Amino acid sequence: MADMPEAVCPALAIAGEFTIFTASTLKEQILQTIRQAEMTEVEIDLSNVTEIDSAGLQLMILAKIEALGRGKNIHFTRHSDPVLDLIDLCDLAGFFGDPVLIRSKN
Repeated sequence: MADMPEAVCPALAIAGEFTIFTASTLKEQILQTIRQAEMTEVEIDLSNVTEIDSAGLQLMILAKIEALGRGKNIHFTRHSDPVLDLIDLCDLAGFFGDPVLIRSKN
């Protein structure tokens, strides 16, 4: 019998701005979520992010590194359009390794 992957724990959903103006609060929430996750797979839902800047992107990178350091995997899911635009602009889809929808360019 093949090993079944551990279920992903939907741990946190970020809504609204994911910018320098919310970075301090969100940093603590994200790090606390990673520390308190009982499963090794942690999910952060980005579907309701309305704006993201380099501070938000830095927090995503920090979360990925922090999770790996604790032996956990973090998955960013349901990326909103602003998140996809920034990840695409910075060519970081491979770094995060999360499945994302490929959008057509009009």
